[in-house]
Amino acid sequence: MKKIIISTIATLAIASVSLSANEITIMDEKSPEFMLGKQTHINMKFVPDDNKDMWLKAGVRIQGTFENVNTDYNGNKTNTNLSDAYLRRVRFEVAAGFGHGVSFTMDVRNDKSNYGIENDEGTFNVGDAYVKIKKPFDTSLVNFKLYRAKIDVSRTETVKSARVIAYDRPYIADIAAQYISFNRRGTNVQMYGDWDKKIHYQIATGAATSPNKIYDAAGDKASSDAIELSKQSYFFGGKVVLSPFDGWEETSRTETYFGQGKHFEVGASYWSVPQLAGTIGNGSDFDVNRDLINLEVSAHYKGLFVQAEYFDFSNVVKDWNPTTGGLETSDSTGWYVTSEYVIAEWGFVAPFVRYETQDRYEALADATVTSALGGINWYLKGNTIKAGIVYQQDHFGVDATSNGGQAKDVQKIKVTSQFFF
Repeated sequence: MKKIIISTIATLAIASVSLSANEITIMDEKSPEFMLGKQTHINMKFVPDDNKDMWLKAGVRIQGTFENVNTDYNGNKTNTNLSDAYLRRVRFEVAAGFGHGVSFTMDVRNDKSNYGIENDEGTFNVGDAYVKIKKPFDTSLVNFKLYRAKIDVSRTETVKSARVIAYDRPYIADIAAQYISFNRRGTNVQMYGDWDKKIHYQIATGAATSPNKIYDAAGDKASSDAIELSKQSYFFGGKVVLSPFDGWEETSRTETYFGQGKHFEVGASYWSVPQLAGTIGNGSDFDVNRDLINLEVSAHYKGLFVQAEYFDFSNVVKDWNPTTGGLETSDSTGWYVTSEYVIAEWGFVAPFVRYETQDRYEALADATVTSALGGINWYLKGNTIKAGIVYQQDHFGVDATSNGGQAKDVQKIKVTSQFFF
């Protein structure tokens, strides 16, 4: 009996060591050593003992924001000064590998929970939900994603939100995220790949966004009960990104490098929705097409990171809900630049700045929006645990607001935090 007990204990011990050493992983061994240790990989990975080609990943992301927003209207509307605390992002992420390079990734989210003075709880919904088919022809040049996967309308929109410098992306990038496909991930099929990390590409087609998700020049959306669609095409387009210098190749889409390594890349994309037709609330018919051109450049060398993007939108709607006449359209252009410097010697404290400007409707006199922000991030455990403070100052021109012809200036102070793996 004693031999049986000893044998059983030894077997369980060996199995336990094997499981803990080989079957469950979370830590990023290439990570720098932060104040609270190395950062984690995206999600914890579980590998079954009887099929090493299959796996399961699970993880969480929570971002909290405490902010004060002061709005000064250049007219007779009452100024406001509001304080709020909310959960910027709340997400549960899961992924599963089926072997042979096939996997499924999805998340459920309740972003901006308790946001605003109404303290809206929001609702949980699906974010990513895609099947990845990796290297079906044993080459990195050809890979596929099916269903709800991001199309690369913007570098900062494509970077995972846990890896962006500021939790709220530039206004112009958020507009681009809805301009072609719902939340840049309406159900689609895409092919992508790279050649030796020197050339990256993506081409895609799928479900276009709807009018009540596209902002007009004043920053309003179409009323869902005022638009009746009769024709809508698929979107199509693609992006190419080049890393021309040896040793400066971009290996992953991120904004947080923690002072490690270097990269340089330039990219360009074109996306189009050839047809969107129907009837607006006053009975007028409309038929518009939408095109988006995006140019990007990013680089980092040790602690310094710089990123910039330019956007050109065609056929932006002046007002989705006109009282008379049909829809009026014009073009819109703008850009932003952001930069961060990581001071590893000071516990990975990282000051950052960002500036953006957009003419939201070129045919109007004052549809310009500008935004400038500065802040400091503190990477306590890389992106796994971090905190920050941000000051932001925005200006909205007379024709870029729905305030009855009143321009406005907005100042925001935010204290942010993130827990993620």
